[in-house]
Amino acid sequence: MSSEPPPTAAGGLAADLSAATISKKQQKKDARKAEKAEKAAQRQQQQQQPADAEDPFAANYGDVPVEEIQSKAISGRSWTKIGDLDDSAAGRTVLIRGATQAIRPVSKEMAFVVLRQSMSTVQCVLVASADASVSTQMVRFATALSKESIVDVEGVVSLPKEPLKATTQQVEIQVRKIYCINRAIPTLPINLEDAARSEAEFEKAEQAGEKLVRVGQDTRLNYRTIDLRTPANQAIFRIQCQVENKFREFLLSKDFVGIHTPKLISGSSEGGAAVFKLLYNGQPACLAQSPQLYKQMAICGGYERVFEVGPVFRAENSNTHRHLCEFVGLDAEMEIKEHYFEVCDIIDGLFVSIFKHLTENCKKELETINRQYPFEPLQYLEKTLKLTYEEGIQMLKEAGTEIEPMGDLNTESEKKLGRLVKEKYGTDFFILYRYPLGVRPFYTMPCYDNPAYTNSFDVFIRGEEIISGAQRIHTPELLAKRATECGIDVSTISAYIESFSYGAPPHGGFGVGLERVVMLFCALNNIRKTSMFPRDPQRLVP
Repeated sequence: MSSEPPPTAAGGLAADLSAATISKKQQKKDARKAEKAEKAAQRQQQQQQPADAEDPFAANYGDVPVEEIQSKAISGRSWTKIGDLDDSAAGRTVLIRGATQAIRPVSKEMAFVVLRQSMSTVQCVLVASADASVSTQMVRFATALSKESIVDVEGVVSLPKEPLKATTQQVEIQVRKIYCINRAIPTLPINLEDAARSEAEFEKAEQAGEKLVRVGQDTRLNYRTIDLRTPANQAIFRIQCQVENKFREFLLSKDFVGIHTPKLISGSSEGGAAVFKLLYNGQPACLAQSPQLYKQMAICGGYERVFEVGPVFRAENSNTHRHLCEFVGLDAEMEIKEHYFEVCDIIDGLFVSIFKHLTENCKKELETINRQYPFEPLQYLEKTLKLTYEEGIQMLKEAGTEIEPMGDLNTESEKKLGRLVKEKYGTDFFILYRYPLGVRPFYTMPCYDNPAYTNSFDVFIRGEEIISGAQRIHTPELLAKRATECGIDVSTISAYIESFSYGAPPHGGFGVGLERVVMLFCALNNIRKTSMFPRDPQRLVP
């Protein structure tokens, strides 16, 4: 028997009323939930219903199943590049593939979709019409696509009444069929429109009181595959490809032979440069900081003139705008008949040809880069200017900058010298030669008239060094002596030194970083903009 007192009549009535009140509120809440759930189920059911049951044109649009694009069949269809679409294509039916850069619904019966293919964009128009075999469902399908999805469009090319500002191609596609090959996620980590803005656009928005999203460098690099889609980045790496191609083409025309050298080596290949150390089958080894030793050995092997395009590794903790831990090296080595200026003459002809080629044949790419990252065109002379190191020091001294006569130029001094040279000689590109011995690698040939200096040179673009080069020491005794003086264990490069004891011709060469050339030609502010997937002291992914 319970010891608790029975509830009073008043207390019981209050409890009953409270329960009834809660019950009515809960009932209304449950009813609203049920109504929402029913509507959602109806929408889902409508979406899941076969489109052809409602839409006679259902076959003209939709998501393509994966099995249909697993190299199932060759249709023989003819594809058109978006960049090839112009006035001459008007009235023609074309098939194109691209990424959905922008989607703009106008009404239930009309929408615009901008497709992008590399650097080219075109506006596609969907208008619901039985004559065009386009339904309102098809328009709805197009407007529901996520940005950056990969889409196939078939349609008729037409000429717009007014010039198009948002696309590169001045034609439109009247869509007849549209299929999604692969959908991008609904919310991308970075917006392409934000990543493609210029500094001028940010300033204009700020003056108007608007706040635009600014995509930082680390964010860009974290999501590099999206960042690479911006027009400027598309152009940058096409420029880079052209520089590499012209490097090969020019040197081949001068009887150079392309070679490939090891990137796994037993010891340091550059005096003073830090190395990435590793174990190679239990033996200590490192990644090559340069193909230097091997391209010299190739000269000793009788090739006369060689070049290489390949990766270079530097373990320096340099968190600057112009240093990377891995970059693409453009290297060359050649026999010298009388004077190391023979190497300088090759550099002169090589870079003048590269600059001319880019200026004359890459106008579209340079204009595209210039829209996001404005820059002044590079100024250079038909015959490249050469100054001695001492002349450069003197120019700086006269301008109020004191430099240690036998020391190296720091970044600030290099930039100042670049400005002084441009003011005096009207060029952004010049060669500084005859550097002090103490600031050059161990294999650099000393000057005949003063061993405190060397037969060496650096080459500059816009006040920043892009090339180091020199005549090399080709006698084993002097080479071993210089290596020891520079603190290098001779036993680790014994095969290299020994190769000169078999008879070696006088020779010289140079190395240049591909990314740095592109960065400075386009006056970009950071080398990470010209490295597709940069490796610096902090970054190993993606």
